[in-house]
Amino acid sequence: MAELLRTLPLADFAPLTGRPVRLVAAAPAARFVLRARGPAAAAAAPALGTPLPAIACRAAVAGELAALWLGPDEWLLLAPAAAGAALHARLVAALGGMAHALTDIGHRQGAMLLSGPAATATLNAGCPLDFDPEAFPVGMCTRTVLARAEVVLWRTGAEAFRIEAGRSFLPYVWRFLEEAATASAAA
Repeated sequence: MAELLRTLPLADFAPLTGRPVRLVAAAPAARFVLRARGPAAAAAAPALGTPLPAIACRAAVAGELAALWLGPDEWLLLAPAAAGAALHARLVAALGGMAHALTDIGHRQGAMLLSGPAATATLNAGCPLDFDPEAFPVGMCTRTVLARAEVVLWRTGAEAFRIEAGRSFLPYVWRFLEEAATASAAA
């Protein structure tokens, strides 16, 4: 698994810096989708170090671990790659005997980080969401479409976003964001 994480399609892309937008590949991460309800969702909290977000489209963060609400009983769990096995073991122990689904999706997607004063304009080139801080505040996350690619978009700061995408879409999304950033800078 560690070898696979080192060979994500973004490894060959140069970071985009020195503009009103910064685009870099995110560090390798462990990723799990947790499906759980009621007592099982509550039982995951000690293993995560934080309760799962109960408010739609919000993220909960505990240190380097994040839980992103994707649906009423679905969360994307993110942790540093080296912490993935331990997180999985803690969740399996906490959820033993309870109805749930815990799926390792670390192999299927990767992420990039977009930041800077033109980050929202860059995203709006391919995504119709309203990124005004009132409508999409820090900590908000959602599954959406960016330039026809399904992504999970998480606002991590006032001008910062994490974009999770399927491995096969990472180069496409990266190139789209590069072009959109260039267009934003020229405008």
